[in-house]
Amino acid sequence: MALRVVLEIGTRRVFASAIDYPGWARSAKSPDAAVAALLDYQPRYAPIAAAADEVVDAPDEVDVIERLTGNATTDFGAPAIACAAEAVDLGPGDLARLQRLLAACRARFDAVASAAPAELRKGPRGGGRDTDAVVRHVDEVEAAYRRKRGWPEAYAIRRTAWHLTDHLWEIEDRSIPASP
Repeated sequence: MALRVVLEIGTRRVFASAIDYPGWARSAKSPDAAVAALLDYQPRYAPIAAAADEVVDAPDEVDVIERLTGNATTDFGAPAIACAAEAVDLGPGDLARLQRLLAACRARFDAVASAAPAELRKGPRGGGRDTDAVVRHVDEVEAAYRRKRGWPEAYAIRRTAWHLTDHLWEIEDRSIPASP
């Protein structure tokens, strides 16, 4: 299976997004590192896909279908640019599939957040939000995304799903006690 990937290349950060699997995206400092990070997260994305009746195996190859020039939002830490494949109108079947995957991202986020401790392990410099603050942030941003005008529907789903998965993986990672 070839995994279709879009690269969004900023000056300090690069996002690799699996265009057919909203929410499966990772960033790094270079295109190769971003693709490697994306592939490393396949086992973490697989349960989300399974909840939407999809199977996501480790890909045999990566097909970079587009390289986008990122912007300040890219460098800040969010995918910011719709790709050409997202600019086309979706048929009812394609839209329903993407919506199922988005709903699976939301359900997984809700499950992880409800099982997480109230206090999350802090980052290397003591920063980071606790679980309730992450949930509030995700809900507020999701509401803001729904009010956006002009985003192609496929991109809006990808961006919302990315935000959900990025924070659910943050909660999972920060729920693990620090090593002694």
